Order: sequence, then C-alpha cells, then structure tokens
Amino acid sequence: MSRWQSDMQKRICAAVSFMLDLIFPPRCPVCDGLLKKREQIVCSRCEKNLPYVMEPYCMKCGKALEDEGDDLCPDCRRITHDFVRCRSVFVYEDRMKSAMYRFKYGGRKEYAKAFADLTVRHLGDWIRQIGPDAVISVPLHKSRMRKRGYNQAGLFAKALSERLGLVCREDLVIRSKKTLPQKNLSRSERQKNLKKAFKIRQNDVKLGTVLLIDDIYTTGSTMDALAQTFSEAGAKSVYCVTICTGKA
Repeated sequence: MSRWQSDMQKRICAAVSFMLDLIFPPRCPVCDGLLKKREQIVCSRCEKNLPYVMEPYCMKCGKALEDEGDDLCPDCRRITHDFVRCRSVFVYEDRMKSAMYRFKYGGRKEYAKAFADLTVRHLGDWIRQIGPDAVISVPLHKSRMRKRGYNQAGLFAKALSERLGLVCREDLVIRSKKTLPQKNLSRSERQKNLKKAFKIRQNDVKLGTVLLIDDIYTTGSTMDALAQTFSEAGAKSVYCVTICTGKA
C-alpha cells in the first residue's frame, strides 16, 4: 500500500468515525450519559470516583478485601483454583451493576472499547508482565449467542488485545454444553453445571500462557472450568482478567 493510499484510508476511517459519533454519540459506560467533546472515555463526574479495585485485594482471585493484613479472601483460603491468578478492574457495586447489565443485555456493545481503555489504564502493566500468548474470552453457547446477538466478553477481549498488541483467539474453544444461568446457583451447583461445558477445537494447543477474559468474577467456577480445559489441552499457565469483581 502506497503512502497516498494509507493516508486516504486513515481519512476515510476518521470520516466514518465522525459520522458514527453524530448518529450514535458516545456515552459514558458507567452512567450512560452523553460524553462532552473533552470527555474521551468516561464523563467527568464518573471519572472522579471510579470504583477501581485497589489494595488490599485477594492475591489469587482479585476480590477486594477490607483487612490490609489479609493476602487471600475466605474462598481462596479454603479452595484451590485452576488458574494462576485473576485481576479485575472495578468493584461490582451499584453503578457497575447497571453498567454491566447494559453492556450484557442492553445492546451497549460500544462499551467494550471504553472498558478496554480503562483496563489498560489500571492493569496494562500487569498484563504485559504476564506476556500471554493468547487472549481468550469465555464463550457463549450457540443458543445464547443467537438470542443475545453478541458475546460481551468476546467484544471486550478483542478490544483489549488490540490495545495491548496481543493475539485474540476466539477460535480455540466452544461452549459445547448449554448450561443454566450461574447467578442463582451455589458454588457446588456452578461446578456441576459447568462440568464438561467447554471443548477445545484443536487437538494440540501450543500456548504457554493463556489470558482468559470475562465481564464479572463471582466465585471463579467458570474461570476454573475453562482454565482446567486449557491446562488439559497443554497450556502451561492460565491467568484471568474481568471487568468487575465483588468484595470478599
């Protein structure tokens, strides 16, 4: 491609982006309010008090802790996870619950880019230090994908990988079992629900380090099931990143 063609392509992309902003003006992913011209990712009001997960947090699952003397949350003291470590960007409180609902069920697919930008801001150095060979989102079952129309975790994973210059592999694993919604199940019920839920599409996954991506971390059952699937397929270590997590 010549320099002239490259410049023209950039101009066309900028023009398309400008038109899309006119038709679909960018909104704050936290409060859903329209962004002003000087506001790029979140509105100035939300920017002042974003509920980032700050220290202390569980060194295994990443949940926010209250006691600075603790290294692990109560769950991680009594159970063993199949992933090496999980980190999350935000505490799953009222504002983020509303934001995640819109992102997941309200068609706000454009939130993926904003959440990716905020993740790079908060966890970018940690992710680069891990050096994952592939970024992989938690897949939806095909029936749920048809109903919802998109996988919010997949959109987030793609946007995040682009910003960090990482490879996003959405072709490696499928959700072969139609599972029940996890939110109303106990941990043991979640584990049973997810048993043999994921299937690797390739016989030999030549990946040293995998970074799994999801929207919300609750008990870790989904991440454990998927991490175990990749470990059995040959992955050496599995890490996780989610947009939100709860408090321990």
